[in-house]
Amino acid sequence: MSIAPTEWLKQADYDLETAEFMFGGGRYFYAVFMCHQAVEKAIKGLYRHKLGETPPRVHNLVYLLSRVDVSPAEKTGKFIVRLNEANIATRYPDDLEKLQSDYTKEAVREVLDGSKEVIQWIKKRL
Repeated sequence: MSIAPTEWLKQADYDLETAEFMFGGGRYFYAVFMCHQAVEKAIKGLYRHKLGETPPRVHNLVYLLSRVDVSPAEKTGKFIVRLNEANIATRYPDDLEKLQSDYTKEAVREVLDGSKEVIQWIKKRL
């Protein structure tokens, strides 16, 4: 059974709340990981809505968005690429201390804000 677009978005919102919770607890790179999860689920909701198909079990945001054939504004597109690249680093960290130094409170606040903007942009397309 396929997940409805509204369910994908509900889960995206839940994951974004989890990202905020991780951020509040100082678990910054986990907040980034959850932002990726949230945006991925939102894109998969758009995928389901536009194509009427179950989205593939992939984590590549750029690939998923290209399949839906929706082009974001340049700023949004660049953010999605950046978040997509962060997925590998946060999912499979090579060096915990480096990851922690890369994802400072300020940097992660930007990721959270950008993720919220992307999800709002996606919701307007449903």
